[in-house]
Amino acid sequence: MGVIRSLPDLLINQIAAGEVVERPAAALKELLENALDAGATSIDVDVAGGGVKRLRVADDGNGIEREDLPLAVARHATSKIASIVDLEAIATLGFRGEALASIAAVSRVAIASRAKDRPHAWRIEIEGGTVGPVAPAALASGTTVTVEELYFNTPARRKFLRTEATEWAHCDEAFRRIALAHDDVAFTLTHNGRAQQRLAPGGRRARVEALLGDAFVLHGTVVDADAGDVRLAGFAVRPAYAADAPSTQYVFVNGRHVRDRMLAHALREAYRDILHHDRLPAYALWLTIDPRRVDVNVHPQKTEVRFRDAGAIHQFVRHAVERSLAATAAEQPAVSAAERLGLAAAHLPPRVPASPEPRESARDAQASMPLDVNEPAAFYRRLFGERAPARVPLPDDDAHPLGFAIAQLHGIYILAQNRAGLILVDMHAAHERIVYERLKAAFDGRVPVQPLLVPATFAAEALEVAAANEHRDALDALGFDVSALGPATLAVRGIPAPLKDADAAALARAVLHDIREYGGSRALDARRDELLATIACHGAVRANRSLTIAEMNALLRQMEATERAGQCNHGRPTWYQLTLADLDRLFMRGR
Repeated sequence: MGVIRSLPDLLINQIAAGEVVERPAAALKELLENALDAGATSIDVDVAGGGVKRLRVADDGNGIEREDLPLAVARHATSKIASIVDLEAIATLGFRGEALASIAAVSRVAIASRAKDRPHAWRIEIEGGTVGPVAPAALASGTTVTVEELYFNTPARRKFLRTEATEWAHCDEAFRRIALAHDDVAFTLTHNGRAQQRLAPGGRRARVEALLGDAFVLHGTVVDADAGDVRLAGFAVRPAYAADAPSTQYVFVNGRHVRDRMLAHALREAYRDILHHDRLPAYALWLTIDPRRVDVNVHPQKTEVRFRDAGAIHQFVRHAVERSLAATAAEQPAVSAAERLGLAAAHLPPRVPASPEPRESARDAQASMPLDVNEPAAFYRRLFGERAPARVPLPDDDAHPLGFAIAQLHGIYILAQNRAGLILVDMHAAHERIVYERLKAAFDGRVPVQPLLVPATFAAEALEVAAANEHRDALDALGFDVSALGPATLAVRGIPAPLKDADAAALARAVLHDIREYGGSRALDARRDELLATIACHGAVRANRSLTIAEMNALLRQMEATERAGQCNHGRPTWYQLTLADLDRLFMRGR
């Protein structure tokens, strides 16, 4: 007898449920997409127990015919595609025909529906994949789907679900994404009997303000660009108002929320030269494209897409957002003062305006940099006369290729003199590399924690609180002691010991963002260096921070002792040499 056998339908559906219904939020997403595909103009969502106890989605859409109700919960049965031609140009949110079957295989489901222009409504119930008979029901219009006791018949799978607060936070985010994508539909959301959202159809701007806040639109620039059958519209927050906390990033393709690496890279590139790297861009963008040019049949959850001409789409999105952001900089002169001085000065970048006040508090929280060397007194006596105190003899220049500090420029750059000429150092980028390399060298699976005398508290989003509770082990390994004080407040009681003087709240929020993005264990294993780079960025001395000569020299000496100190963690140079010959050419000496 052969060992290969066909699996029973119930087992097939339960296997599929592991892919399609990862958690209650995934089931909610599928139910909402079905309602929208049915032409709903109003959708009511009721969640209980974080979605594990109950999910109910009621819509006023076209409804389901009586004879189609059993097929609605059958695997690979759908009204949305009928041929390979339809699959190559998908215009609906759902199309696989496996969502309801997968959900019904691991829960108790009841579907009541009244098709348009039909005198009666009908109901069908499914328990753990077992389909009951179709029976009459009382319903004015549309469809109501109720899902109860998710994973009741697969207890091993249910153990992988998180706390009610965590699952609710994911359900809330799934609802937010759907509601943002469809501003012409009215939505209500209730959790455990309490109303959370009431959204009337009122256009994209009103929907964004309702879900993302007035400040998002106020500080955002309007993006509106098209190229043939491709259009990008929405809002991109101006760099000056970008947050140093996990920011809002939403991208929709043909009304579907996606997490596409190519699009994410294009948007990072659009902000690359104008956004300080300890801040994150924020945007809500809608890309409309011919369905034949994008493949959504990539992943069971339909959150990944593949573009047929990805390079062209990348360029279009990047340049559209770049142009939009550039158009907001009316306060910056078209020709800088440096450019008006002549050719040599034109190579200097225009001065960037000072950052808003909130960043000042983060800088003030920085303590003095640790000093590893004394000031080379003889060197400064030659430069400044007797004003420089005599403490130690001048070290050999050959032992210090970066020379010795002579000044600080605009709180950003260190000017140093070495035997060859002038050294320019980006102090934040240089210190960031030093801290990063120290963290990598010290990390052996666990970073020591520095307890804080006074805990740092901050207002947190629901997903941040959920991440802090869900990934305690990962946070502990990275040297953080973070706990929830309430449903919207986190307290930082300890931070990595090498960064004991950093802004605790900003540092914790940045790491929580990375852990949310990549997962706790995966963040520690596959993305360890990225996490340490994030920590290093927040632990480095800030721009516009005034340093003493001794602190500047300490930084130069640390750079000389650090591997790869010539580049920051993001690939930019940390220092630049101008030789005496370079300076002679600039001033035309000897000509």
